[in-house]
Amino acid sequence: MSVAAREILKKYWGYSSFRPLQEDIVDAVLAGQDCLALLPTGGGKSVCFQVPALCLGGLCLVVSPLIALMKDQVEQLKRRGISAEAIYTGMRRSEIDRILELAVHGYISFLYVSPERLGTEMLQMRLDRLPIRLLAVDEAHCISQWGYDFRPAYLKIAEIRPALPKVPVIALTATATEQVVVDIQEKLAFREEAKAVFRKSFGRDNLAYVVLEEENKLAKLLDMLQKVPGTAVVYVLNRRACREIASYLQKNNISADYYHAGRSVEQRSQIQQLWITNEIRVIVATNAFGMGIDKPDVRLVVHLTLPDNLEAYFQEAGRAGRDGKKAYAVLLYNSTDKARLLQQYEQSYPSLDIVRQVYQALGSFFQLAIGGGEGQSFDFPLGGFCQQYKMNPILVLSALRILMQNEYLILSESLFFPASIQFRLNNRQVYDFALRYKPYERLVQFILRTYQGAFQQSVNIREEKIAKGTKSTISEVKKQLGQLQQAGLLYYHPQKEHPYIYYLQPRLSKRDLLFDGASYRFLKERQEKRMQAALAYAEEKRCRSQMLLAYFNELDVPACGQCDVCLGRYDSRPSPEEYKKMRSYMLAQLGKESLTVRALIGRFPSNLENKALAVLQQLLDNEELLEQANGQLKLN
Repeated sequence: MSVAAREILKKYWGYSSFRPLQEDIVDAVLAGQDCLALLPTGGGKSVCFQVPALCLGGLCLVVSPLIALMKDQVEQLKRRGISAEAIYTGMRRSEIDRILELAVHGYISFLYVSPERLGTEMLQMRLDRLPIRLLAVDEAHCISQWGYDFRPAYLKIAEIRPALPKVPVIALTATATEQVVVDIQEKLAFREEAKAVFRKSFGRDNLAYVVLEEENKLAKLLDMLQKVPGTAVVYVLNRRACREIASYLQKNNISADYYHAGRSVEQRSQIQQLWITNEIRVIVATNAFGMGIDKPDVRLVVHLTLPDNLEAYFQEAGRAGRDGKKAYAVLLYNSTDKARLLQQYEQSYPSLDIVRQVYQALGSFFQLAIGGGEGQSFDFPLGGFCQQYKMNPILVLSALRILMQNEYLILSESLFFPASIQFRLNNRQVYDFALRYKPYERLVQFILRTYQGAFQQSVNIREEKIAKGTKSTISEVKKQLGQLQQAGLLYYHPQKEHPYIYYLQPRLSKRDLLFDGASYRFLKERQEKRMQAALAYAEEKRCRSQMLLAYFNELDVPACGQCDVCLGRYDSRPSPEEYKKMRSYMLAQLGKESLTVRALIGRFPSNLENKALAVLQQLLDNEELLEQANGQLKLN
């Protein structure tokens, strides 16, 4: 192990030693090998490329699919005193140009890019001048059609490798089947003579996987939260469920809030921070929550609906117990979930005619002529679009995914872009303008005092700060800034906080919109197999941990001994001493009041419920207890 690597780990991360396998991966990267690192969620993947990159010096080019994740990692690096920037679709050209120039001149150690940026002229023109020493590919499963989140733009990564002949690549993922492992190496052009694959078992000895068949999921959720202390994440299907379930928990005295992409960036950031600092106990969220969040002490992750693939489930469930202490990943499942999942599958692959209809409706919505739009971004309010064209939101999103897979456009995440300005005139001209046009004097003078750098480059502004400083309203500030742009005084980009559509190609006519039918059928078949594997996990009575690990090609592992199946198999029969103690407790409780089966069993700790049920059944069989027509138990 390089002494420099240990020193860097200590200096920037505060650790004196690496986790298991991290050290081997760092050594291989420093030796110039192409590496594939398969590490479970929370396994410290980022350290595996960030430490060797700092050892190598120069620039580490990091390809990452999620803008929110990129921004989070850049902020983490900056907090450690490491120079890092990110460029992605939707940023202003001047800002991208500024960042790339800084990278060319050696002022940046880590440059994060979305895969779509790799093929752009702005990056390609500078590729031979960028001091790249390491190429890192995060969420590397996205490069494979066998993976659950295929992104065609990832295939462009191999195209830049000939321009970087001596630069090693490190690919990282937390979820990859054996087919995906092979595919990643092939698609990233790993060198046969200098490659290494590192696998850390996805097994988690401290994490108990549990599947419970429940008709009343909310009651069971509340019961679990009352019995399992500590912070929790509850994953749900949609935004409405987020709000309703968070409200239900609050009404039952559980500290909770909800998180989804429809909330403002400020709200999401605040809620996330309150949860991280344990001021909020439970986050109810869609799958928009969790990526890149470092919170090791989550004790419980609950899925109220089954995801349509085990990769997503495994990654989300794996956010529990990263500190190595006991934690639970619970799926609440019932018969309606299967019907919902089958319906969701059908909606996920609409007919190509529907995809064409959505594409044409987008062109009309953006008032975009045939042949126009290439390289342009448009705000995309999904709700407004669906309402205007009377389309199902799920079908629209599915159609957009297919259009993305065929590289016609990109649908971004919901992002926050702050407002910005840049003066088009020099200082004297701007000052003279303010003197001549009195209605704008106060605004212009405030900007001159507060944002002096706006003459040299685009600078971010806060419209509410300007409103306060000029004793005006935010709407009036926006209006005046727009008027100043029309007058030619400055460039003004209002604050944005929406998903957007970015056209990779000019808008095509309906007949020119072509699809790869074989690829469409292949991806649909792959999705069906992933869905069937998810259903099997929920419905079959095999060790949950064994099933998950087998899916990722970890075979011949022993039963975990702590999932619901293992506990049901080995621990459902109480010992004579346990039987005597539980019988006495039940009779005493029912001597005070009548209780339902659920209420009585609910008075036992979760890990004893199976045994309690066995004791209760014996008492009913012996007719020591009777179950009345109203469901209440009573002493006989």
